[in-house]
Amino acid sequence: MAENLAPWAVTTTRGRLYPEPEDPTRSPWQRDRDRVIHSRAFRRLQYKTQVFVFHEGDHFRTRLTHSIEVAQIARSLARRLRLEEDLAEALALAHDVGHPPFGHAGEEALNTAMRPRGLFDHNAQSLKHVTLLERRYAGFDGLNLTWETLEGLAKHNGPVRRPASYLLQYNAKHDLELGTHASAEAQVAALADDIAYNNHDLEDGIRAGLFRIEEVAELALPGGALAQARAAHPDMPADRAAPEMVRRVISAMVNDVTAEAERRIAALAPASAQDIRMASAPVVAFSEEMARANADVRVFLRERMYRHFRVNRATQKSKRALQILFQLLHGGPQMLPDAWRARAGEAGTAQAAETVCDYIAGMTDRFALEEYRRLTDPHVGG
Repeated sequence: MAENLAPWAVTTTRGRLYPEPEDPTRSPWQRDRDRVIHSRAFRRLQYKTQVFVFHEGDHFRTRLTHSIEVAQIARSLARRLRLEEDLAEALALAHDVGHPPFGHAGEEALNTAMRPRGLFDHNAQSLKHVTLLERRYAGFDGLNLTWETLEGLAKHNGPVRRPASYLLQYNAKHDLELGTHASAEAQVAALADDIAYNNHDLEDGIRAGLFRIEEVAELALPGGALAQARAAHPDMPADRAAPEMVRRVISAMVNDVTAEAERRIAALAPASAQDIRMASAPVVAFSEEMARANADVRVFLRERMYRHFRVNRATQKSKRALQILFQLLHGGPQMLPDAWRARAGEAGTAQAAETVCDYIAGMTDRFALEEYRRLTDPHVGG
């Protein structure tokens, strides 16, 4: 409840771009969360890559499972810091809805395709989905989320120095104050994302056989957590070691962020959420020691997982498929579904490029592969 929140938590909303009556049973951010959950873009995350293409196994994380895990960590952090949990959860669930198929490989492919017209940015694409591309409501495009949720999507990684083109367009009609930090709730969602994807990528990499748990244990943070787990459970089965290690690392990170945030907030002495936004640095962050340990994990994952030949093979195949798909549809927008074709205009134009980019970015891995086959295999009908 609002009376239990810290003075620097978000307690009131600046409203929505299109005014609506308040819901009698839900807070504005509960309503935002529910709109995100019921959106098409959120559902499609079930079949979008985190690291492994979705069909490579039933046990690896997808963008959907990752987003749910981020939301759990964000809620825990927000509760500890006496912040608005529902806002933190809404942001965590929505933060990846703009990701294209095939994870970062898809982002690189669309970056290359859009380079002459402005780079593809998945954060701006998330904002685009919830403000324009979702079409569920009779009175407006998008989900008409609160200002605070949109601000968090735009700025959860900090002030936006070089806004993507769509972010600039939207900001011109609904000022999100791009030059300031986002709320503490948005900062919590951003840190929860870091905590979730590093640790769960470690677990998925072990499960996939890309590296062994003993190699991970050479890193200080997971190595210490694994030693704790084995000391507590000497007879622990081998297949439970990685989840036990990851669970302890996540707890250590959450505790560290909580302590560091409390220290920074005490030094800043904010009286309101706006004081958090106007601060010179984020208030929700890792300590220096934890930041170094987390950076070591990132380096390990980059070298041993993201650059692994099996991941690289899938990455290159995926990028190539999306690049060809973009070229074909940009040069032949008449092959787009009716609603998209009407938006695209003439072949080869900037308008067609933006439309095709939006169309591809919204695809799941599975649908992107099917579209690629339909347009390139002469034996497959349209």
